[in-house]
Amino acid sequence: MPKKRLASPEYADTLSLKALRELVTGLADEVRELSSEVKNLRVENATLGEDNEALRQENARLKVENQLLRDEIARLKNLPPRPPFRPSGMEKATNNKRDDLPAARKKPRGPKLDLKRVSREEILRVDVPPGSRFKGYKSCHVRDLIVTAELVHYRRECWITPDGKMVLAPLPQGVVGGYGPNLRRLCLMLPAQGQVTMERLTTLLNDVGVSVSKRQVVRLVTKGLDGFAAEDAAVLHAGLVSAPYITVDDTGARHARSNFHTTQIGGAQFTNFRTTPSKSRLNFLSLLRGSYQDYVLNEAAFNYLDNRRADAALVAKIRSHEPQRFCNQVPFLEYLAGKGIDIFDRQAIRMLAEAGIWGSIRHHGLLGDTVIVSDDAGQFRVGNHALCWVHAERLLQKLMPATPRQSRLVETVRDLVWRFYRALKSVKRKAPPGLAAAFHKRFDRIFSLRTGYHDLDKLLARLIRRKDELLKVLERPDTPLHTNASENDLRSFVTKRKISGGTMSRHGRVARDTMLGLMKTCRKLGVSFWHYLGDRLGLDGQAIPPLAALVAAKA
Repeated sequence: MPKKRLASPEYADTLSLKALRELVTGLADEVRELSSEVKNLRVENATLGEDNEALRQENARLKVENQLLRDEIARLKNLPPRPPFRPSGMEKATNNKRDDLPAARKKPRGPKLDLKRVSREEILRVDVPPGSRFKGYKSCHVRDLIVTAELVHYRRECWITPDGKMVLAPLPQGVVGGYGPNLRRLCLMLPAQGQVTMERLTTLLNDVGVSVSKRQVVRLVTKGLDGFAAEDAAVLHAGLVSAPYITVDDTGARHARSNFHTTQIGGAQFTNFRTTPSKSRLNFLSLLRGSYQDYVLNEAAFNYLDNRRADAALVAKIRSHEPQRFCNQVPFLEYLAGKGIDIFDRQAIRMLAEAGIWGSIRHHGLLGDTVIVSDDAGQFRVGNHALCWVHAERLLQKLMPATPRQSRLVETVRDLVWRFYRALKSVKRKAPPGLAAAFHKRFDRIFSLRTGYHDLDKLLARLIRRKDELLKVLERPDTPLHTNASENDLRSFVTKRKISGGTMSRHGRVARDTMLGLMKTCRKLGVSFWHYLGDRLGLDGQAIPPLAALVAAKA
C-alpha cells in the first residue's frame, strides 16, 4: 500500500485542524523511524569498532609472530639478526648544546700532549754542497710501535746446601709456563679491549714470531687470574659502599651451551659484570651482597618482608628481638626448618632468602643510601629505587594506535613528556630551590590525563603509580635520569658475545667478566689498562694503586 503523502509544513497555517493532526502524526512516525535507524547504526558502529579492535590486536600478534619467524629464518641461515628497537631520541633532543661547548674546548686537537715522553733522539744528517751554512735543526716527532718476539734463555744457578737441599734461582716475576709477562699482558688486553678472538690472537702471535698453540693462548687468558678476580670483587665492594647511585641492566649470554644472563652493576667510577644462570631478584640480591655468603635476619630483613607483603604468620615464626646471622645457606635453612617452615616450599623460601640476603647487605654497610636506577625490570626493584625516563618514554613509542586521532593523542602526550624531561634535566644541572612541588603538580597534570584511548590511558595510569621513582632526581640531583651508562657498558659485552660466542669453562666465564669489568673501570678512572696490566704482572713502569682505593677516593 503506497505511503500517504504528507502536506508540506510551510502551509500549516492554511490547513484545517484534521490536516494538522495528520501532519504531526506523520512527522512523529518519521522521527521514530529515524531514531530506530540511528540506534541500529550506533549498534553497527559499536560492532565495527569491536571488530576493528580485534583486527588491530590480531594484526599486532601476526606482526610479532612474523618477526619471530624472520628471526628464526635468519638464525638458521646465519644471517644478521633484526636491528634493535629504534630509539626515540628524547635524550639527544633534550640536550642543552650550550653546556657541551666548554667541555669540547678543554682538550686541544692533534697528538701534541705526549711530547714530554720522547724515548730517544736521533740527528739526521744530509749531504750539502761546499760553502753551505748550518742553520740548526728542525724538529719532527714520529710515533712508532715496535713489536718483536724474544726468546730468552735463563740459566738458573743450582746450589747444594751443606744439609743436602737443592737451591734453584727463581725466575723473574710474571713468567708462567715458559711465557713472559709482556706476552701475557698482550694476551689479556687484546680479547678484552680489542675484542680479538682466540683464533686470531694465536695467528697474530705466530706471525710476529712467537711459537704458541691456541690451547696455550686460552690458558694464558683464562688461568691464573685469582689476583685480578679479587681486585674486581674489591672494586664492586668499594662501589657499593661509597657510590651515591648505581645503574643496573642485564643481557643474555651463552655458557656451556646453555642460556645464561649477564648482569651489569656500575656507577660513575666502576663497572662490574657477573654471568649467572638466573636473572631473578634473588640472584640480583646475591650479586649486591658481593663476596659475602651469609644471611642475616635483622630489622632490614623484616622491613623487606613487610614491603613485599609476606605472609604475617610466616614472618611471625622467625621474628626475634635479636638479629640472627648465619654463615651460609645450610644453617639458614636448618634454622627455618627448626621454626616449622617447609623448606621445600620454593615461593616462601625464596622470599625469606631474599630478606636474609638483604639483611646481610645492610649488615655489611652496602648500599647505605645508594639509589638503584633501572629500566623497571622486576628483579632490580629493591632498596632506594629510581626509574629510567628513556625506558618509560619508550613505552609510549611502542603503542600501536589504530586511528589518526589515537596517533595524535600519543604524539601530544610524548611532546608533553619530552618537555617535562627537558625541564628535569635543567633542574639536575642547577636545581633552583622550592620547585619540587611545582614539578610534582606538573607531573600529575600530564600523567593524570584521560584521553579515551584505552591503551594510552592504561599506560599513563601505570606510570603515575611510579611517580616517586621517576622523580627521584628532585630528592637526589646526582641521580641520573636514565640507564644509558649501563647500556654503554653492556655494549662491549654484547660485541664480545657476537664475535667470540659463549664460554665453555668456569675459568673462561670468570676471565671474561673480570677483564671486561676491570677494563671498563680503568677507563672510568682515567687509568691506562695497558699500564694497569703491566703493573699487576710485575713489569717495570707506571705504578697503579688499587682500583678499589681509587673508586672510594673519587666517590
